[in-house]
Amino acid sequence: MPSSSAALPPPNARTLGLMFISGVVATIAFDLWGQLISPALGFASLSPHGLARSLLGRLGLPNGEFAGYFVHFYLVGLIGYPLGWLYVFRPLWRRVIGGGGWLLPSAVYGFGLWVFAIGGITAVAGLPLFLNFTGITWVALVGHVIYGIVMVATMQRIR
Repeated sequence: MPSSSAALPPPNARTLGLMFISGVVATIAFDLWGQLISPALGFASLSPHGLARSLLGRLGLPNGEFAGYFVHFYLVGLIGYPLGWLYVFRPLWRRVIGGGGWLLPSAVYGFGLWVFAIGGITAVAGLPLFLNFTGITWVALVGHVIYGIVMVATMQRIR
């Protein structure tokens, strides 16, 4: 990744690899929290591929199990969210707030992902806004913040 705070990473194989590796690690952390740790602590269990399936069905697209997992893991976790960080959020954060670390911006990014997914995608998918603020909503909030932090921490470690 470039050292200039205003520069975007070049669209090359190294950047793609950075996105994939950090996306895999962050998605595993998200799913570990939402599908194993949270239920073990007595909280809700997440099923993010179910949200993807609802969205696909609402759009009239194939929405089987494979499609839901494909959208959640590959399109969102490995491509969409890392792209959003590298090419949208991080450059805006640096332009508006300035440099100064990665932990706070990565947590804020995770919060933004939660608003996007649970506040926006649920509405498009025909589900209640923020899933009616049930237990899933709050587990998803923690999961998305974990995702943002783990994704950026992995990028920093690779760098």
